[in-house]
Amino acid sequence: MRLLVDSSALAKRYVLENGSENIDRLLGRASQLGLCIILVPEIVSGLNRRLREGILTANDYRKIKRQLLNDVRDATVLQLTPAVVAHSVKLLERNVLRAMDALHIACALEWQAGLFVTADRRQLMAADNAGLQTEYIIT
Repeated sequence: MRLLVDSSALAKRYVLENGSENIDRLLGRASQLGLCIILVPEIVSGLNRRLREGILTANDYRKIKRQLLNDVRDATVLQLTPAVVAHSVKLLERNVLRAMDALHIACALEWQAGLFVTADRRQLMAADNAGLQTEYIIT
């Protein structure tokens, strides 16, 4: 299965939260993993927030970042092409959605993902509306 996960879902692989157990199951079923180019910076941003708030230690941050970079090494990293931007504009016009969330969905559409996974309800609804097969990772 061609699986595209957004940053809200993949982050659960690195920080134990509700739904963390489901992301590993889905990744194990994937024959191909697609990731929007913005995924790594979004996850690193969230990890740095947790570091500043004292939720993560500096050592934990380094370990998680290393695991993230190893995990995405074999993924298909989807670029922000004119077609992806066009999809994202349509998504933003038709849904209540943040720009970064629209880019993840647009990448899934352009890549023709078999399954789009998110932990964001608004993004889930927009992906459903766009015709993607979706799965919600509980938050």
